[in-house]
Amino acid sequence: MEDFETLLAKAKGLGLRVLLDLVPNHTSNESEWFIKSKKGDPEYSDYYVWADGINTCIVGETQPPSNWLSHFRKSAWEYSVERGQFYLHQFVIGQPDLNYRNKRVQEEMKDVLRFWLDVGISGYRIDAVNMIYEADPKQFCGRYPDEPRSGDPNAVEDDYNYLKHIYTKDQDETYSVIYDWREVLDEYTIKDQEYKIMITEAYTDLELLMRYYGDGKRNGSIPFNFSLLENVRRDSDAVAIKRIIDQWMENMPVGRTANWVNGNHDQSRLATRLGVDKVDAMNMLALILPGVAFTYQGEELGMTDGYITWEETQDPKACNTDDPINYWKISRDPSRTPYQWDDSPNAGFSTTDGKTWLPVADNYKDVNLNAQMKANKSHYQFYKDVVTIRKKDAVRKGRLDVRAMSNSTIVVGRMLPETPAIVGVINLSDDTEITDLSDFEWLPTHLIVVASGVDCEGIALENGAMIHKDKVIMTGKCALLLQSLKDCCENNK
Repeated sequence: MEDFETLLAKAKGLGLRVLLDLVPNHTSNESEWFIKSKKGDPEYSDYYVWADGINTCIVGETQPPSNWLSHFRKSAWEYSVERGQFYLHQFVIGQPDLNYRNKRVQEEMKDVLRFWLDVGISGYRIDAVNMIYEADPKQFCGRYPDEPRSGDPNAVEDDYNYLKHIYTKDQDETYSVIYDWREVLDEYTIKDQEYKIMITEAYTDLELLMRYYGDGKRNGSIPFNFSLLENVRRDSDAVAIKRIIDQWMENMPVGRTANWVNGNHDQSRLATRLGVDKVDAMNMLALILPGVAFTYQGEELGMTDGYITWEETQDPKACNTDDPINYWKISRDPSRTPYQWDDSPNAGFSTTDGKTWLPVADNYKDVNLNAQMKANKSHYQFYKDVVTIRKKDAVRKGRLDVRAMSNSTIVVGRMLPETPAIVGVINLSDDTEITDLSDFEWLPTHLIVVASGVDCEGIALENGAMIHKDKVIMTGKCALLLQSLKDCCENNK
């Protein structure tokens, strides 16, 4: 705790706010709560999801209560000899699911929120929030119902995707808990005179995601927007990317805050997934679109996935395949390798003489922060330049205008009266493209380059270069950020 408090103090001294990653679905099986629950302690007996098995009429053999599957393959139920029942674990065996139908559990979790808020954090990222409730067995004659087959032709019986998870996630009761937690954070917003943020992670349908914002009467969270992460492909054109952006903005409740995610610890890295030549474009999109921009560590450098052998693999999702040949297809470890600070041993991440938890990616001598800070042009330098412009009023408060000028060129405009306009232009093709921005009637004629991606070649595309809006010439894969010389949005000649 002393180390954490030192971290908090140092961060606040630098103007940074610290959030905690809260995993509310489960505890460790070494938790005092679970140990007491397993023993049948009346106070804790119902803190977890326990159920009797199904009698098979074979002596010594009992089947799990239902066919539910763990995210990491195989049954989501584990038998406890001590208690004589099965407990639910939607993730690994050592992570028993809490029972949110127990009001005491709900109050305990509010106290957990308060504890760390009292320490001084600025909010939470809530992990796998749509998993906290399961179907109520009271509605199914006292048993947990089997889930139907998904029909996924690539899934085998032990795979999570083998079933359609209609009883183990996205239950209606989840939203009420989130709204309750928002009220706890609001108490501390008033108390500390600092807004306490809550971001929720749920891989689910758009309609269900939007309910996390609130119900019109009670406020909720900012739900992670994984639309760029999940839907942009290497061959996605400007029209497809515009459609993805529009879908979120058009479905988000009025007055709420958007957000944009290009990567996280569960997915292949941006530079590996879409290609290094898309790094600047996607980072710029996330940073100049309205709302919160989330950057997974290393994205600003264009870090790529590392190679992890079967013997080095730590991810339970991959380990549970028991397949040393094909494990890599679902392993998340490649995107979780250490941050590449410099070209020293362990990429400057650790001073250990031994091994880090996961090995450093092989390209760390070339792709690292120190090298990119010194370079005249780099992904990092571009990222910094865009972040600087992100602080402008046009990006913070301005109206959004997104257009696909062709299949290969997308333009994101931000405008606010009496301030310089900001325009991001992306050329997705390999060829030089000429884009005419004359149809952006709100955009002043004369523009200046304020951020130039690594693939923008030539002095005419360097920072400080002057550009006329009717002829923006961009080399292949160029991501360019422009600012108007005059204020928007009147007398734009």
